[in-house]
Amino acid sequence: MDNIAGTKSSLTWAVHISVAALVFLWLFPTLGLFVSSFRTADQIATGGWWKSMFPSQQNLTLRASPASEQKLEGSLYVIEGELFEEGIEVEISRWGASSQNISTYAAGEVGEFRSGETVTVQANGSYRIESETEISGSRGKRIFVTAITPPEFTFENYQNVLFDESNREGMAKAFFNTLTVTIPATVLPILIAAFAAYALAWMDFPGRSLLIAAVVALLVVPLQLALIPLLSLHNDITTFLNGLLGLEGANELKGKGYVGVWFAHIGFGLPLAIYLLRNYMVGLPRDIIENARVDGATDFQIFVKIILPLSFPALASFAIFQFLWTWNDLLVSLVFLIDSTGETTVMTKQIVELLGTRGGNWEILATSAFVSIAVPLLVFFAMQRYLVRGLLAGSVK
Repeated sequence: MDNIAGTKSSLTWAVHISVAALVFLWLFPTLGLFVSSFRTADQIATGGWWKSMFPSQQNLTLRASPASEQKLEGSLYVIEGELFEEGIEVEISRWGASSQNISTYAAGEVGEFRSGETVTVQANGSYRIESETEISGSRGKRIFVTAITPPEFTFENYQNVLFDESNREGMAKAFFNTLTVTIPATVLPILIAAFAAYALAWMDFPGRSLLIAAVVALLVVPLQLALIPLLSLHNDITTFLNGLLGLEGANELKGKGYVGVWFAHIGFGLPLAIYLLRNYMVGLPRDIIENARVDGATDFQIFVKIILPLSFPALASFAIFQFLWTWNDLLVSLVFLIDSTGETTVMTKQIVELLGTRGGNWEILATSAFVSIAVPLLVFFAMQRYLVRGLLAGSVK
């Protein structure tokens, strides 16, 4: 009786658990990256993002006021102030006056700098530095504290990534370079695959079954295996065209550039696109197409006025896959967009460069990574309603 139509399967719970697990696996790192992009470097260093809503104990390096703010009280030169901004509630347990001993003194105890000044740090962050001689130095003395600090979120990370002069130009250029790669590499495969899918689905010609089998076989060709042969072929074609057209110097076609990366993405995106669209078009009502042919419509008119509008869910589902793949791609860009000047650097490569130059600035890396995935997230949520409809194309007759 379990196989009777309409009977609820006993494995429904397994499906629900699997779906929940997949959602969790996708949502957990994305949420963590989003939260980390608003945290400070000290908070990221002290614990995971799931602790961001709770007070945490941190080892901080702070500076007192500079010597220019010292005052003479009797025979002592004094500098007083607060280590933390007003309104921030902290509790200092230990502190130190040297980087070798960052927790020598308890809050309220009197310590001493190497230069001879005495200092007292209270639990709330207030301090008092005293010296019998005039305090020198253009920068304030460093004070190392171990304190329990409240949760803190800041927009400074995004300001540094998007508006800071040292990062803004690189990230902005990388953003537009990524769009330059992604948009043609998404639109062109859809356009080519739509024509091919219609021919394989509704046009009779010799060898059609063999072509469908070849498309399915190409789905399993690994990208890494074909990149170097593709690059060699592309360079050979470029050299041939330069010789044929007589182009030299600044006018010659470049072996590595946007054209190469477009062709690479198009080539590896076409098998999935043709397979997905062909399965969808085969499932469209035959009567509509036959009636159009009886009315005198050509194959091109049927394709443009009937097939394309009805195939929008399949087109959108592939567009999501292709856009996400090309936007997040690093390997193909490294092979076909090698540029020492940075003129064609995409966002994934820009983040790798940030990792090299700012290896300890995890807050900058988290923010840059979330900026990079913001556009794919918008595309996915805007078109996800078509995803399932497109993927299920041809599964039920």
